[in-house]
Amino acid sequence: MSHDLQNAVVVITGASSGIGRATAHEFARQGAALFLAARDRRALHDVAEECHRQGGQARVVVTDVTRTEDVERLARTAVDTAGRIDVWVNNAGIGALGNFDEIPIEAHEQVIQTDLLGYVRSAHAVLPHFKRQQSGVLINNISLGGWAAQPYAASYAAAKFGLRGFAESLRGELHAWPHIHVCNLYPAVMDSPGFRDGGNFTGRAVKPVPPVYDPRRTARAIVRAAQHPRPSIYVGSVSRLARFAQAWLPGYSIANARLVETALGKAAPDATSSGNLFSPPTGERRIDGGFRQPSSYRSTALIATTAAVAALGLYWYRRQRR
Repeated sequence: MSHDLQNAVVVITGASSGIGRATAHEFARQGAALFLAARDRRALHDVAEECHRQGGQARVVVTDVTRTEDVERLARTAVDTAGRIDVWVNNAGIGALGNFDEIPIEAHEQVIQTDLLGYVRSAHAVLPHFKRQQSGVLINNISLGGWAAQPYAASYAAAKFGLRGFAESLRGELHAWPHIHVCNLYPAVMDSPGFRDGGNFTGRAVKPVPPVYDPRRTARAIVRAAQHPRPSIYVGSVSRLARFAQAWLPGYSIANARLVETALGKAAPDATSSGNLFSPPTGERRIDGGFRQPSSYRSTALIATTAAVAALGLYWYRRQRR
């Protein structure tokens, strides 16, 4: 099935920066009517202006996905204004990095409120409209964290694993609505401001472990999912690799932890910060995080990461056997 996005009504949460902002641009180029949601009003207005310049229509709806009334208002605004919702992109997300027991419990709760319950609230708000229309596409930006547990980001991993189960349950329930689709995206690590803006309780300056990909790559995948819905979409070769490693390498979580520990050990000291967990960040809002490396370096990093994970996993497996 292929969906024309000209004048399609599209809601995007987490639209103020990173993947969400890039996704808004991609839908605008298709001529979609956008409802942009995030906590940062000023950043949303900037994105709306960018979308107008690229051929789309865009309205701003300031929304905190941890508040049920905000999410319901977002859905109601789209329907009251445009008469329907064709695509809903669940994209809002935050994270908290550090040793699990050294991160305040309030930070863990906020991550799960946003990354899991925020998606649940959104689905609960939009599905009645999809059913009334007999059609609609719900797209969940889950990340590779939905398959591969992330040490030092335990609440993030809990939310992402939970999202995968939630989406599978919904898909089963919706079997009687063949034109309502639930699509899960599993992008690899993207070069977005999330690493700069997120909660950091490591005491070190945080950078993503390479390879790191262009967020626009995920944005294009989201638009393709809206046009040609599929249950699961992987973005970046590392995403598939992580799923395989989690399933077949018994020591994968430990190998992953060692990679993170090595990276943190080389990082400069930095102050502890709750970042954007409880309020929008103060830094410049944009698509890119500034962590991306040239393609040749990225290819080398991918090979090195693959080899390291495989070697550590095999080592752990043999050690356990002994």
